[in-house]
Amino acid sequence: MDLATLKSFFAASPFLRGLGVQPVAAAPGRVTAVLPVTEQLFQHTAQVHAGAMATLADHSMGSAAQTLAPEGHWALTAELKTSQLRPGRGERLVCEAWVVKAGRRLSFTEAEVWGEAADGTRTLVMKASATMALVPKDD
Repeated sequence: MDLATLKSFFAASPFLRGLGVQPVAAAPGRVTAVLPVTEQLFQHTAQVHAGAMATLADHSMGSAAQTLAPEGHWALTAELKTSQLRPGRGERLVCEAWVVKAGRRLSFTEAEVWGEAADGTRTLVMKASATMALVPKDD
């Protein structure tokens, strides 16, 4: 899946569009996406809500799995685990997601979410892993 196709894939999700998530890099089994930090993403402590970071990681991992999925199949989340390491802060969040093992029915993925400051300095804020089920598109 090239970057243009990946952008269309992200744009097809109203939830991701509403959050403002954008893919910025794609390679077989790897996806990088960014989420500009805005006040609408904050929880009561003025840091990014863990749910927004988990969504960024989940969709990025699913997209990484989709790049290796057999023709005619969707990569759908079967299991998701996140560990928030620090508060989500910065100008934007950057998620790097990759496939650890691609299978015929399941793919195992991991991701890191980084808070990126205006000067480009990054701080790791979340680690995630997910099992993606590969299901026929007509199911």
